[in-house]
Amino acid sequence: MSTMQVEVVSAEEAIFSGRAKFVALPGEAGELGILPGHVPLITRIKPGAVRIEKEDGDEEFVFVAGGILEVQPKCVTVLSDTAIRGHDLDEAKANEARKAAEEALKNAKSDVDLARAQSELAVMAAQIAALRKFRQKR
Repeated sequence: MSTMQVEVVSAEEAIFSGRAKFVALPGEAGELGILPGHVPLITRIKPGAVRIEKEDGDEEFVFVAGGILEVQPKCVTVLSDTAIRGHDLDEAKANEARKAAEEALKNAKSDVDLARAQSELAVMAAQIAALRKFRQKR
C-alpha cells in the first residue's frame, strides 16, 4: 500500500513527522479521511483528535485545538497553535481548564469575554473527548 508524508506542527514544536497510510481529523464540515493521492486541499480544522495510521500499522493520536490542514497528493500538513500527543494529554488538567472556562462563561461581562470563554470551553471539551478516544484505542 502506498503512503504519504504527514507533518503535524504546533506553534512550539513539530509533534509528528513520518510516513502514513491514512489520516483522519475533524474538518469544519465533518470528519475528514485522507489517503495517499488525495486531491489538493486547504481547509480549517476544528478542535479534536488527529488519527494517523502509520506505515507500520500502528496508530498515532494528536489533539489539535483547531488549525489549518493542507493536503497534497504525497504530503499532509496539519498546522495548529496547540497540538498535544495523545500520550501527553492530562485529563485532570483538561477538567480544571474546562471548569475555569465554565466559570469565565458565567462571569463574562462583554461579548468578547463571552466568545473567548465559549471558545475555550469548546477546546477543552474536544480535548477531553480526544483523551477518551485515545484511551479506548489503547
